Amino acid sequence: MNYSYKGKILISTPDISGDIFSRSVVLIIDHNEQGAFGLILNKKNENMSSRLLEIFGFQVTVYEGGPVEKDKIFFICKGEKITEEYLDLNDEYYVTEDIENVVAAILDERLSIDHVKVFAGYSGWGIQQLDGEILRKMWTPVDVYNLDYTSPNDQSLWKNIMQNLGGEFLLWANAPEDVSMN
Repeated sequence: MNYSYKGKILISTPDISGDIFSRSVVLIIDHNEQGAFGLILNKKNENMSSRLLEIFGFQVTVYEGGPVEKDKIFFICKGEKITEEYLDLNDEYYVTEDIENVVAAILDERLSIDHVKVFAGYSGWGIQQLDGEILRKMWTPVDVYNLDYTSPNDQSLWKNIMQNLGGEFLLWANAPEDVSMN
């Protein structure tokens, strides 16, 4: 491995269609010689959101982190660390699986629900798999600055980033979801 995509955003190309990665925006949390780990930022999971409302007693929007281990919950948190079990994304954000401390911090008002994004599952790649997918142009890696990882996002995030890239990406941003209909 010559390059790490850790901290980068991956934008799926329109060629990826019909699965969870169609029009996905993935934040790469970690990438090393063993593989890569990321979370999809723009795919809401309505079913899991309803289940967590019943459990927690307050509204939580859950996002599809990816197709791997969908029963695992991950959190991107903004601000002060409320757990010792975390992985830094940058100076402002971190990722944790520590559901106990995150929920306790929200209930104790030490952490605003607006500073937390919840994910079910994750996106994972084996050794050199992500590099190969990028070479085959399944993904476009992008440096995105000033993106609030905890803000609510939907499909407009994918389209907005594509439009900002310009050129051929602008064409993709305006293509129909089913490119065969074009």
